[in-house]
Amino acid sequence: MNDARSPHIPVLAAEAIDALAIVPGGLYLDGTFGAGGYSRLILAAGGRVLALDRDPSAIRNGAELVAASGGRLMLAQTRFSTMERAAREKGLGPFDGIVLDIGVSSMQFDEPERGFSFRFDGPLDMRMEKAGSSAADLVNELEQGPLADLIYQYGEERASRRIARAIVAERAKAPILTTAALAQIVARANPGRPNEIHPATRTFQALRIAVNEELDELTRALAAAERLLRPGGRLAVVTFHSLEDRIVKQFFATRTGRGRAPSRLLPGEIAPPPPTFRLLAPQPVAPGAAECARNPRARSAKLRWAERINTNAPLLPLREKVARSAG
Repeated sequence: MNDARSPHIPVLAAEAIDALAIVPGGLYLDGTFGAGGYSRLILAAGGRVLALDRDPSAIRNGAELVAASGGRLMLAQTRFSTMERAAREKGLGPFDGIVLDIGVSSMQFDEPERGFSFRFDGPLDMRMEKAGSSAADLVNELEQGPLADLIYQYGEERASRRIARAIVAERAKAPILTTAALAQIVARANPGRPNEIHPATRTFQALRIAVNEELDELTRALAAAERLLRPGGRLAVVTFHSLEDRIVKQFFATRTGRGRAPSRLLPGEIAPPPPTFRLLAPQPVAPGAAECARNPRARSAKLRWAERINTNAPLLPLREKVARSAG
């Protein structure tokens, strides 16, 4: 099932597939289909795949792979937070493994018309589903205080207030509608230093996360994956920045009981539920030097994974919304 024409090779692909421990004939869920990188590898190892993607372009471009899969690949256009509904509609589950590659695909970054990157001038969009409010809407409509908070919390940008003030001043003259225009405004407000990332990087990250509700989606998806996995099933998650990784790390820490003191309960104290996952290797897994040299985007990637246990144990609650002070 390998296809040399695939425009995107997932970061930490070999490590994620090893973590899933593919069983021929097993059922797997690829929550972030993109260009089909993980799905191809699962199919090549003999697995069956339900693949999801929010982006209608990804689903449309995956039609050829579906046709070539002999019925072993099914695609659904939906957010990965709704994976339970997607599986139910297809009559599938439980799953032997679930893989999530969080964030924006290289294809989306490389398409100027999608507005995810300031490397190319294009409309200030950033919508994965091509629907709903865009980054331009946020930049031109949010008041200065909430805009600064968004840039700080989701972009971890210390100069957020200065940047927000500059954006508000510029949009009073004319709407900010392109990636180049916004990048120039941010660079003037917060000039970068040699050998550092572009000064607009964190602001663009913050807007993308907000437009696509990425952190809330991840929180809900982890809880859904927990419910969909069979005993012994594996969950593998690749993240690209600290906010995502923190959510995944905390999820696995809670679900594996790490840090829980083995002591007697006090009178009237409620016993914590038993773990629902177990870690089988040191975490996180980082890409090697060779992969980072081939793909600079890999440098910030981290893989965390665990095995599902105790299916009948009560599941711990997860917040519907991540804390706005996550940054």
